[in-house]
This record gives sequence, structure tokens and C-alpha cells, in this order.
Amino acid sequence: MASKRVCTACQRFGRSINPQRPIQQPFTAQRTFATTSSNLGRAGKYYLDNPPPRATPRPSPKPDIEDAKITVESKDPPPEANTTHMMAQELRRRATRTTETYIAYGATEMLVKECARVGNYSIPQTQEKGVETPKTKDGEDLGVGEGWWYTELGLTPTFSTWAQITFLHMYLLIARLRCFPADHAPTWHQHLLDHFFYEAEDRMTVVHQIYARGVRSRYLKDLFIQWRGLMAGYDEGLMKGDAVLATAVWRNIFKADEEVDLRKLAEVVSYMRRVLRTFDSVTDEVIATGRIKFGDPSSETALVSVESKMMAVPFTDEDGQPAAGTKKAD
Repeated sequence: MASKRVCTACQRFGRSINPQRPIQQPFTAQRTFATTSSNLGRAGKYYLDNPPPRATPRPSPKPDIEDAKITVESKDPPPEANTTHMMAQELRRRATRTTETYIAYGATEMLVKECARVGNYSIPQTQEKGVETPKTKDGEDLGVGEGWWYTELGLTPTFSTWAQITFLHMYLLIARLRCFPADHAPTWHQHLLDHFFYEAEDRMTVVHQIYARGVRSRYLKDLFIQWRGLMAGYDEGLMKGDAVLATAVWRNIFKADEEVDLRKLAEVVSYMRRVLRTFDSVTDEVIATGRIKFGDPSSETALVSVESKMMAVPFTDEDGQPAAGTKKAD
């Protein structure tokens, strides 16, 4: 008589042929990432869910390079990356919030490296044995720097100068990252700051050969204090006008040098304003790719040389009366 019971081995074999798959619920994002359109989704998800077609590629928004002082790199992925792209797309669809911090981590690393590149310098003496590293009058290691900030502006290629140039470009990015949704902006801000301190500590070790961890930690704490003060100064300058912003740039970039070239100072201020204006026209998705290239303020010379109309307006005191030594406007 045949038994109606099925053995355990047969049950396992049957399940292996026709496994029961759990029903997957579609994932719905709680809040979109972009600020320009509510249906774009967050930055990383946008590029994974909406890949550009191969035959007729979608033109990505690009700022005017000459007017922007920044460049957005556009590189098509290689054909062999399609499989990896599909796997990443599926992973992104299943765990959007989990992978958000990794996207921010990778993009901000690229952005910090670009900020650090602008004021890069080297110290050849540290690569040679028995050669003393030259010092400035303040006791800092003196390096060799190239680019507009050193050749045209005349800044001293030292670690503190590099940090201030990097801080200035990081601030321009932070001002744009503040336009991200409120629940995402802090993550991008924190990753950007973390990557700077990784870069700064690595530079202390490799370029300046500072191997004592306690010494590096003390320098990093000083840099953090400078960053907090710098942000407050630049924020105040953006709100109150170019004169206040120039004062903040003079304190940080030029180290309050009384013999500063005012035209060069004005070029830096004009450069900051122009980059910020360009960032206003760039979408969150473009910023989130991390493919941003900064220029330099060299082309601001012509604009700064034009005399301001405000020069013809007489100075007034607090009561609105013409100040001493000035004439009333006709």
C-alpha cells in the first residue's frame, strides 16, 4: 500500500526546483533630494534610475565655463560598466537611505581633493636626506607653489596658506550644500569637513614629516577653530556686502597684511561672488556627482579695474549728513 506521506528529502528537492519567492513591496522615498524639482528623487538615485540613453545622450546642465570659473566634468561610463551599473541600480532601489551616506562620502572626497588642488604646493627638501627645510619668519615650512594664488597673488606656499585657500573653496561648496534638503545637507557638510581633516593630516605626515600624533592633533584642533571663525566671517560678508567680505578675506587669506594689494583683494571677492552665482544655476544632481573643477580669479582683473559708480557718492555719517571733508552731490 502506497503511503501518502512525502519524505523530507523529496520536500527539499521540490523546493529547490520551484522556490517560493517572497513578495517584494515597492520602495517609496519619503522626500526627494533635489530642490529644483519634486519628481527628480535624490541625487544618487536620480543617476541610477535615469541613465542617459546611449544613442541620443541627454545633455546635462553645464555652467558657462568662462563666466563660472568652475567646470563640470562629463564622462560617459565604459561599456563594460553596464553590468555593475545594473547591480548598483538594483541595490539603490532596495536600500536608498542606506546608501545615501556612501554617495555623499564619495562625492565629498572628490570635492575636497579639488579644493586642495587649487592651493597645492610641495617641499622638495623633505625628500632629500640631510637637507634642511627652509622656514618663514614665523617658523613655518616654506614650500614651492604654482598657480595664480602663489605667482600672481604673491602668497607664501606654506601649510597655513594652503589650508586657507582650501577653506575658501570649501566654503563656496558649503554655501551651495546648504540648499540641499534639510535632512540631507548635514550629512554632506560633515563628510566634506571630515575629508578635509583626512587630507590635512596626510599632508602633515607626507609633506612635512610630522609623525607625532599629538602634534598633528593639536594642529587639527587649531584648523577646526579657524574653520568656525572663517565661516562666520564669510557669512557676514555675504549678507552685509563686499566691503565686509573683503575684510574677512584679508584676515584669512592675506593674514591681515597691511601692505596688501587692494586690487588683488577685490579680485578674490569678485571671484567668490561669481562662483556662488554660478552654483545657483547648477542643480543638486550635478553638485552631487563631485565632478567640479575650480578656475582662478585671473579674469576678474578687467572687472575690478572698472571704477564703481558708488565712488561718486559722498560719504555720510550715522545721521545721513555728509561726512567731514566731503561735498554734497549735485
